[in-house]
Amino acid sequence: QVQLVESGGDLVQPGGSLRLSCVGSGPGFLVFDYSVGWYRQGPGKEREAVACISRNDGHTTYSNSAKGRFTVSRDLDANTVSLEMKSLKDEDTGVYYCAIDTRDHSRCPIPAWRMDSWGKGTLVTVSA
Repeated sequence: QVQLVESGGDLVQPGGSLRLSCVGSGPGFLVFDYSVGWYRQGPGKEREAVACISRNDGHTTYSNSAKGRFTVSRDLDANTVSLEMKSLKDEDTGVYYCAIDTRDHSRCPIPAWRMDSWGKGTLVTVSA
């Protein structure tokens, strides 16, 4: 059973930066072996994909709103995937989740419905 735990969410002013982390654990779990996606759900909105880093080669993909502002990376020693967010906007507010696909071992980008293991999320609030 894989467990994912997000952290790093906070209240930040527009234009500010945050770094989110997703730590994975479980028997035999290695972040190298799984594509890890970041998703968010804003108030009154559906969950949307933000960024993704593919298993093995670490190829990354981003939503149009995240391109140029967000960077997804991984630390294999720490079994952690991070999401660096810069130039934050009000519309970036939401709960951010990390997730993996343990069944099909898909490569990025991966829609939310394919992911079967989710963290509980971390809240990001962008407000003046």
